[in-house]
Amino acid sequence: MRISTRLLAGTLFLASVAPLSEAQSRTYRLEPGSDPEVANRDWQLEDAPIEGTSEWTIAEARRLILEGNPGRARRMLTDWIDARVGSEDPLMASALLARGDALVASNEEFRALYDYEQLLREFPGSAEFERAVERELAIALRYADGLRRRGWGLRVFDASDIAVELFIRVQERMPGSQLAERAAIELADFYYKRREIGLASEAYSLYLENFPDGPNARHAARRRIYADIARFKGPEYDASGLLDAQVRIRRYEQEFPADAAQTGINSALVERLDESLGAQQLVAAEYYLSTGELAAARLTLQRLVLAYPRTIAARNARDILSNRGWSVPDAAPDSSTDPGPIIIIEGPAGAVPVEGPGATNPPPSGSPSHGGGR
Repeated sequence: MRISTRLLAGTLFLASVAPLSEAQSRTYRLEPGSDPEVANRDWQLEDAPIEGTSEWTIAEARRLILEGNPGRARRMLTDWIDARVGSEDPLMASALLARGDALVASNEEFRALYDYEQLLREFPGSAEFERAVERELAIALRYADGLRRRGWGLRVFDASDIAVELFIRVQERMPGSQLAERAAIELADFYYKRREIGLASEAYSLYLENFPDGPNARHAARRRIYADIARFKGPEYDASGLLDAQVRIRRYEQEFPADAAQTGINSALVERLDESLGAQQLVAAEYYLSTGELAAARLTLQRLVLAYPRTIAARNARDILSNRGWSVPDAAPDSSTDPGPIIIIEGPAGAVPVEGPGATNPPPSGSPSHGGGR
């Protein structure tokens, strides 16, 4: 069951901010001999930033964010940052991260990206770098989930292009990391859900190249097969996607046999794709016939019979070859078998074709056969 990306983004933000506030604000020490489980714990304040210092300002701003007052926190941090523009204050990265968090808490996540981006550009070696990348991934997840960007006080602008850009930047900035792995699979799924099949296939391929043993490798391999199949628009169009899919189906069946049997990504699917590939070659042969290129037509039909002998397209190809007096390759299957998903059940009355899941209807019993009668 998939967790909502919007909920995940909120969880990611809170998990990142909460511990940081307490760590920077103050340190407590339990007095010796005290029981930490009793109601009146004997905790003593050991260390805290001195009021008015830079450390105190940033810690106080984080406390305000957690207490639900991000606007005041943002103003404090803006005054601090503006007073140090052009300086090399070592706390600038922390202040930019905190102000970005305050903007996110104020539902101004797009404006927060400016602070995160400044941090990532100017402080690549800081301790806050990874947290800023994490914040941008959280925003990307929300935008990919359908959140619109604010404008004139309303969320009216589509932000899907920003989500894509952020997913790519996360991978570029932290290659090989868990954040990059998450961004890679989310980007591929984003394209797949929007039916941008070519981009989805490419994104899944990149995921498998960069994370061959990643936690989503099986998911990516399965989705890439579906994307390759979906790229085929019909017998009049390029069928290279189906050829790629067949190779990947066989590989998937070897690597994940149980899942292949459960999902139908197996040899039965390969045979069903043979039907489409055969139909594509038959269309090409018919085009050659219509233009008088008889040699090309004959060669295409013969190749079709040899490559996809069990398909309906091959049956039609044999008919055309026979009617024109051209040689028919000796590859005709028994006419009792039908292509792809047709399951053959042997019984007293002979072989009976039964349609499997997703099967296409077999040709009528009166159709010409080339291996003997039924």
